[in-house]
Amino acid sequence: MSDEISPNQAFAALTPDTMLDAIESTGALCNGQFLALNSYENRVYQVGMEEGPPLVAKFYRPNRWSDEAINEEHRFTQALAEEEIPVIAPLVDDEGRTLRYYNSIRFALYPCRGGRAPELDNPDQLEQLGRFIGRIHMLGAAQPFLYRPRVDIESYLEQPSAFLLSYDFIPVHLIDAYESLVSDLKQRVEACYARAGSVINIRLHGDFHPGNILWRDDGPQIVDFDDARTGPAIQDLWMFLSGDRPYMTARLADLLDGYTRFCDFNPSELHLVEALRTLRLVHYAGWLAKRWDDPAFPQAFPWFDSLNFWEDHILTLREQLAKMDEPPLVWS
Repeated sequence: MSDEISPNQAFAALTPDTMLDAIESTGALCNGQFLALNSYENRVYQVGMEEGPPLVAKFYRPNRWSDEAINEEHRFTQALAEEEIPVIAPLVDDEGRTLRYYNSIRFALYPCRGGRAPELDNPDQLEQLGRFIGRIHMLGAAQPFLYRPRVDIESYLEQPSAFLLSYDFIPVHLIDAYESLVSDLKQRVEACYARAGSVINIRLHGDFHPGNILWRDDGPQIVDFDDARTGPAIQDLWMFLSGDRPYMTARLADLLDGYTRFCDFNPSELHLVEALRTLRLVHYAGWLAKRWDDPAFPQAFPWFDSLNFWEDHILTLREQLAKMDEPPLVWS
């Protein structure tokens, strides 16, 4: 019998000693200080160095992305950094590589940057964010991703809802209601896409929410392109739009004041705001379910496996049905 362990086993068994060995295999000298950062999909740590500032080490979950997809994301963030867009790109070794290997584990090293959360009701900060998103999209539209997926109905609604229904995560008495609701949601999302018409899909950050922005005195630092995908530009804007309609309209204007200095915006994409919000809600529940055999997930998200969560989740999705029938936000 072979003593070789699988990537999944190696990832589950990651220890500080293993991670130190992996990092030091690159020539870096660690001082033993580890700080776990807020990531569940991968294992991400701030690691102290014997000399110089700490680094951030990201250890990739196996079987999520191919090497080609990870390298494609790395090249995208490097190209953005070369344009002086404030993204945190992976460090390059002497042979020009960013994706590192230690036994069966894949990892990357990043410079460490601090910062605070952005102020989402601050027009100046939103306008500045809009400028950088516009610049990201200007470069993102220059060529396509070849190895990374799209933001679409299949991967964000059909696949995760099917997984949830297949593996008994939903309480039995709610299964019929959920299954019927998913069918209605799909019809509404498709109607939103039909109203939006012909939409250009470009390379995106893909998961552009406030938690992936570190605000510093000199402006934002944009982190974590791990979910970079192809999709409509509004995907990188809508997560800053919440609250009542007047509030969202004002925030949209702030963002687009900056965005349109660098990139055209198609207002028809505003038909997709609530559709994309709906897709994210379903996708998020499916993501938690797929990772439930990872001990970190039940510990971090104990509410997921509860009746209250599923009752609230179904109620929220029903509210989304109504929101997708409302007129889109207006930008002028």
